Amino acid sequence: MAKGRKGPKGKKITLNVAKNCIKITFDGKKRLDLSKMGITTFPKCILRLSDVDELDLSRNLIRKIPDSIARFQNLQWLDLHSNYIDRLPTSLGQMTTLLYLNVSNNRLTTKGLPMELNQLKNIRTMNLGLNYLDSVPTTLGALKELHEVGLHDNLLNDIPTSIVQLPKLKKLNTKRNPFPKAEDADTFVDSIKRLENLHLVEEKDLCRPCLRRCQLAREKLNRIKSTVTATPRKALFSTLISPNSTAKESQEEWRLRSPPSSSSLWPNTETTQLTEAQL
Repeated sequence: MAKGRKGPKGKKITLNVAKNCIKITFDGKKRLDLSKMGITTFPKCILRLSDVDELDLSRNLIRKIPDSIARFQNLQWLDLHSNYIDRLPTSLGQMTTLLYLNVSNNRLTTKGLPMELNQLKNIRTMNLGLNYLDSVPTTLGALKELHEVGLHDNLLNDIPTSIVQLPKLKKLNTKRNPFPKAEDADTFVDSIKRLENLHLVEEKDLCRPCLRRCQLAREKLNRIKSTVTATPRKALFSTLISPNSTAKESQEEWRLRSPPSSSSLWPNTETTQLTEAQL
Protein backbone atom coordinates (compact mmCIF):
# COMPACT_ATOMS: atom_id res chain seq x y z
CA MET A 1 0.00 0.00 0.00
CA ALA A 2 1.36 3.37 -0.94
CA LYS A 3 2.47 5.69 1.82
CA GLY A 4 0.76 9.06 2.36
CA ARG A 5 1.80 11.79 -0.02
CA LYS A 6 3.33 15.06 1.12
CA GLY A 7 2.46 16.84 -2.12
CA PRO A 8 4.35 17.27 -5.38
CA LYS A 9 8.09 17.71 -5.05
CA GLY A 10 8.35 19.81 -8.17
CA LYS A 11 11.30 20.24 -10.42
CA LYS A 12 14.60 20.99 -8.74
CA ILE A 13 16.13 24.22 -9.98
CA THR A 14 19.90 24.38 -9.71
CA LEU A 15 22.06 27.40 -10.44
CA ASN A 16 23.17 25.87 -13.74
CA VAL A 17 19.56 25.22 -14.77
CA ALA A 18 18.66 28.80 -13.90
CA LYS A 19 21.59 30.22 -15.88
CA ASN A 20 20.47 28.29 -18.93
CA CYS A 21 17.04 29.87 -18.58
CA ILE A 22 18.31 33.42 -18.95
CA LYS A 23 17.22 35.00 -22.20
CA ILE A 24 17.88 38.35 -23.81
CA THR A 25 14.70 40.19 -24.79
CA PHE A 26 14.28 42.09 -28.05
CA ASP A 27 15.04 45.35 -26.20
CA GLY A 28 18.24 43.98 -24.63
CA LYS A 29 16.92 43.09 -21.15
CA LYS A 30 18.08 39.97 -19.27
CA ARG A 31 15.09 37.79 -18.47
CA LEU A 32 15.20 34.78 -16.18
CA ASP A 33 12.33 32.62 -17.43
CA LEU A 34 11.38 29.80 -15.05
CA SER A 35 7.72 29.63 -16.03
CA LYS A 36 5.82 26.33 -16.45
CA MET A 37 8.49 24.23 -14.74
CA GLY A 38 6.45 22.69 -11.92
CA ILE A 39 8.35 24.60 -9.22
CA THR A 40 6.77 24.26 -5.77
CA THR A 41 9.28 26.27 -3.72
CA PHE A 42 10.96 29.55 -4.55
CA PRO A 43 14.46 28.49 -5.69
CA LYS A 44 16.96 30.30 -3.47
CA CYS A 45 19.78 29.69 -5.92
CA ILE A 46 18.37 32.31 -8.29
CA LEU A 47 19.25 35.01 -5.73
CA ARG A 48 22.77 34.73 -7.13
CA LEU A 49 21.39 36.00 -10.43
CA SER A 50 19.98 39.16 -8.93
CA ASP A 51 21.33 41.34 -11.74
CA VAL A 52 18.58 40.25 -14.15
CA ASP A 53 16.05 42.83 -15.33
CA GLU A 54 13.05 40.48 -15.59
CA LEU A 55 11.94 37.44 -13.60
CA ASP A 56 9.19 35.07 -14.72
CA LEU A 57 8.01 32.46 -12.22
CA SER A 58 4.48 32.23 -13.59
CA ARG A 59 2.40 29.05 -14.02
CA ASN A 60 4.12 27.06 -11.29
CA LEU A 61 3.03 25.66 -7.91
CA ILE A 62 4.71 28.22 -5.66
CA ARG A 63 2.91 29.02 -2.39
CA LYS A 64 5.24 31.54 -0.78
CA ILE A 65 7.53 34.32 -1.97
CA PRO A 66 10.32 35.00 0.55
CA ASP A 67 11.43 38.44 1.72
CA SER A 68 14.79 37.74 0.08
CA ILE A 69 13.25 38.51 -3.32
CA ALA A 70 14.10 42.14 -2.57
CA ARG A 71 17.71 41.30 -3.49
CA PHE A 72 16.66 41.76 -7.11
CA GLN A 73 17.36 45.47 -6.89
CA ASN A 74 17.45 46.01 -10.66
CA LEU A 75 14.26 44.11 -11.42
CA GLN A 76 11.80 45.95 -13.65
CA TRP A 77 9.44 43.11 -14.58
CA LEU A 78 8.11 40.48 -12.14
CA ASP A 79 5.57 37.86 -13.24
CA LEU A 80 4.15 35.54 -10.57
CA HIS A 81 0.75 34.82 -12.08
CA SER A 82 -0.94 31.41 -11.85
CA ASN A 83 0.61 30.08 -8.65
CA TYR A 84 -0.79 29.43 -5.15
CA ILE A 85 0.48 32.57 -3.43
CA ASP A 86 -1.77 33.88 -0.64
CA ARG A 87 0.47 36.67 0.65
CA LEU A 88 3.07 39.00 -0.83
CA PRO A 89 6.21 39.81 1.21
CA THR A 90 6.52 43.27 2.72
CA SER A 91 9.99 43.53 1.21
CA LEU A 92 8.36 43.87 -2.21
CA GLY A 93 8.04 47.57 -1.45
CA GLN A 94 11.84 47.86 -1.56
CA MET A 95 11.93 46.90 -5.25
CA THR A 96 11.42 50.47 -6.41
CA THR A 97 12.72 49.78 -9.92
CA LEU A 98 9.66 47.62 -10.71
CA LEU A 99 7.60 48.80 -13.68
CA TYR A 100 5.44 45.68 -14.12
CA LEU A 101 3.98 43.35 -11.49
CA ASN A 102 1.63 40.48 -12.31
CA VAL A 103 0.27 38.41 -9.42
CA SER A 104 -3.05 37.45 -11.01
CA ASN A 105 -4.62 34.00 -10.66
CA ASN A 106 -3.30 33.30 -7.18
CA ARG A 107 -4.94 33.03 -3.75
CA LEU A 108 -4.35 36.57 -2.56
CA THR A 109 -6.72 38.16 -0.08
CA THR A 110 -6.80 41.82 0.91
CA LYS A 111 -4.79 40.95 4.02
CA GLY A 112 -2.16 39.41 1.77
CA LEU A 113 -1.40 42.77 0.14
CA PRO A 114 1.23 44.60 2.20
CA MET A 115 0.89 48.35 2.68
CA GLU A 116 4.47 48.61 1.46
CA LEU A 117 3.21 48.25 -2.12
CA ASN A 118 2.63 52.00 -2.04
CA GLN A 119 6.42 52.42 -2.16
CA LEU A 120 6.58 51.16 -5.76
CA LYS A 121 6.69 54.73 -7.07
CA ASN A 122 7.71 53.77 -10.62
CA ILE A 123 5.22 50.95 -11.19
CA ARG A 124 3.27 51.29 -14.47
CA THR A 125 1.26 48.05 -14.62
CA MET A 126 -0.17 46.04 -11.71
CA ASN A 127 -2.39 43.01 -12.25
CA LEU A 128 -4.24 41.73 -9.17
CA GLY A 129 -7.02 39.96 -11.04
CA LEU A 130 -8.35 36.44 -10.40
CA ASN A 131 -7.74 36.49 -6.66
CA TYR A 132 -9.89 36.78 -3.52
CA LEU A 133 -9.69 40.51 -2.83
CA ASP A 134 -12.77 41.94 -1.12
CA SER A 135 -11.34 45.46 -1.06
CA VAL A 136 -8.49 47.44 -2.56
CA PRO A 137 -6.06 49.29 -0.28
CA THR A 138 -6.55 53.03 -0.76
CA THR A 139 -2.78 53.39 -0.35
CA LEU A 140 -2.40 52.20 -3.95
CA GLY A 141 -3.62 55.66 -4.86
CA ALA A 142 -0.10 56.84 -4.05
CA LEU A 143 1.24 55.08 -7.17
CA LYS A 144 1.01 58.10 -9.48
CA GLU A 145 2.79 56.40 -12.40
CA LEU A 146 0.23 53.61 -12.75
CA HIS A 147 -1.11 53.27 -16.29
CA GLU A 148 -2.93 49.93 -16.02
CA VAL A 149 -4.57 48.17 -13.07
CA GLY A 150 -6.19 44.73 -13.21
CA LEU A 151 -8.80 44.02 -10.52
CA HIS A 152 -11.03 41.67 -12.48
CA ASP A 153 -12.50 38.43 -11.08
CA ASN A 154 -12.28 39.30 -7.40
CA LEU A 155 -14.83 39.87 -4.61
CA LEU A 156 -14.93 43.67 -4.78
CA ASN A 157 -17.98 45.76 -3.92
CA ASP A 158 -16.45 49.10 -4.79
CA ILE A 159 -13.33 50.79 -6.12
CA PRO A 160 -11.58 53.48 -4.03
CA THR A 161 -11.77 56.96 -5.50
CA SER A 162 -8.01 57.25 -5.04
CA ILE A 163 -7.58 54.47 -7.64
CA VAL A 164 -10.14 55.84 -10.09
CA GLN A 165 -8.54 59.29 -10.01
CA LEU A 166 -4.93 58.22 -10.58
CA PRO A 167 -3.53 60.90 -12.90
CA LYS A 168 -1.97 58.60 -15.53
CA LEU A 169 -4.45 55.73 -15.42
CA LYS A 170 -5.48 54.56 -18.90
CA LYS A 171 -6.97 51.13 -18.21
CA LEU A 172 -8.80 49.79 -15.17
CA ASN A 173 -10.22 46.27 -15.51
CA THR A 174 -12.92 45.61 -12.90
CA LYS A 175 -14.96 42.97 -14.73
CA ARG A 176 -16.72 40.10 -12.96
CA ASN A 177 -16.86 41.53 -9.44
CA PRO A 178 -20.01 41.46 -7.26
CA PHE A 179 -20.61 45.20 -7.50
CA PRO A 180 -23.95 46.47 -6.12
CA LYS A 181 -26.82 47.23 -8.46
CA ALA A 182 -27.12 50.74 -9.84
CA GLU A 183 -30.25 51.61 -7.85
CA ASP A 184 -28.46 50.79 -4.59
CA ALA A 185 -25.15 52.49 -5.34
CA ASP A 186 -25.52 55.70 -7.33
CA THR A 187 -22.22 57.03 -6.07
CA PHE A 188 -20.39 53.93 -7.21
CA VAL A 189 -21.99 54.05 -10.65
CA ASP A 190 -21.00 57.69 -11.05
CA SER A 191 -17.38 56.86 -10.29
CA ILE A 192 -17.37 53.96 -12.76
CA LYS A 193 -18.84 56.20 -15.47
CA ARG A 194 -15.76 58.37 -15.18
CA LEU A 195 -13.68 55.42 -16.33
CA GLU A 196 -14.85 55.96 -19.90
CA ASN A 197 -12.42 58.83 -20.05
CA LEU A 198 -9.57 56.62 -18.88
CA HIS A 199 -9.52 54.29 -21.86
CA LEU A 200 -7.40 56.66 -23.89
CA VAL A 201 -4.97 55.32 -26.43
CA GLU A 202 -3.76 56.67 -29.72
CA GLU A 203 -4.53 54.63 -32.81
CA LYS A 204 -0.86 54.55 -33.78
CA ASP A 205 -0.09 52.68 -30.54
CA LEU A 206 -2.44 49.79 -31.39
CA CYS A 207 -1.94 46.88 -33.73
CA ARG A 208 -4.65 46.39 -36.33
CA PRO A 209 -6.54 43.56 -34.52
CA CYS A 210 -6.54 45.53 -31.24
CA LEU A 211 -7.71 48.68 -32.99
CA ARG A 212 -10.55 46.79 -34.63
CA ARG A 213 -11.50 45.23 -31.30
CA CYS A 214 -11.68 48.68 -29.69
CA GLN A 215 -13.79 49.99 -32.55
CA LEU A 216 -16.22 47.07 -32.25
CA ALA A 217 -16.46 47.58 -28.48
CA ARG A 218 -17.20 51.27 -28.98
CA GLU A 219 -19.87 50.50 -31.59
CA LYS A 220 -21.49 48.00 -29.22
CA LEU A 221 -21.48 50.55 -26.40
CA ASN A 222 -23.08 53.15 -28.66
CA ARG A 223 -25.79 50.69 -29.69
CA ILE A 224 -26.56 49.94 -26.05
CA LYS A 225 -26.71 53.63 -25.19
CA SER A 226 -29.02 54.40 -28.11
CA THR A 227 -31.30 51.53 -27.11
CA VAL A 228 -31.54 52.76 -23.53
CA THR A 229 -31.95 56.47 -24.25
CA ALA A 230 -34.24 56.24 -27.28
CA THR A 231 -37.89 57.17 -26.53
CA PRO A 232 -40.65 55.49 -28.52
CA ARG A 233 -41.90 57.69 -31.36
CA LYS A 234 -45.58 58.39 -31.78
CA ALA A 235 -47.00 56.65 -34.83
CA LEU A 236 -48.06 58.94 -37.67
CA PHE A 237 -51.38 58.37 -39.42
CA SER A 238 -52.45 55.96 -36.71
CA THR A 239 -56.06 55.91 -37.98
CA LEU A 240 -55.15 54.94 -41.53
CA ILE A 241 -55.26 51.36 -42.72
CA SER A 242 -52.59 52.02 -45.31
CA PRO A 243 -50.45 55.10 -45.99
CA ASN A 244 -52.22 57.89 -47.94
CA SER A 245 -55.48 55.89 -48.20
CA THR A 246 -57.63 58.96 -47.45
CA ALA A 247 -55.77 61.12 -49.95
CA LYS A 248 -56.21 58.38 -52.54
CA GLU A 249 -60.00 58.26 -52.06
CA SER A 250 -60.30 62.06 -52.24
CA GLN A 251 -58.35 62.13 -55.44
CA GLU A 252 -60.62 59.52 -57.07
CA GLU A 253 -63.72 61.45 -55.95
CA TRP A 254 -62.38 64.70 -57.40
CA ARG A 255 -61.58 63.01 -60.73
CA LEU A 256 -65.15 61.68 -61.01
CA ARG A 257 -66.61 65.12 -60.24
CA SER A 258 -64.32 67.07 -62.62
CA PRO A 259 -63.57 65.00 -65.72
CA PRO A 260 -61.02 66.52 -68.11
CA SER A 261 -62.30 68.19 -71.30
CA SER A 262 -62.41 65.78 -74.24
CA SER A 263 -60.86 68.38 -76.48
CA SER A 264 -57.88 68.68 -74.22
CA LEU A 265 -54.96 66.31 -74.69
CA TRP A 266 -52.95 67.52 -71.63
CA PRO A 267 -54.17 68.80 -68.27
CA ASN A 268 -53.95 72.55 -67.92
CA THR A 269 -51.89 74.28 -65.27
CA GLU A 270 -54.82 74.78 -62.87
CA THR A 271 -55.79 71.09 -63.00
CA THR A 272 -52.23 70.10 -62.30
CA GLN A 273 -52.06 72.38 -59.27
CA LEU A 274 -55.37 71.07 -57.89
CA THR A 275 -54.25 67.49 -58.32
CA GLU A 276 -51.00 68.19 -56.42
CA ALA A 277 -52.94 69.93 -53.66
CA GLN A 278 -55.26 66.94 -53.29
CA LEU A 279 -52.27 64.61 -53.07
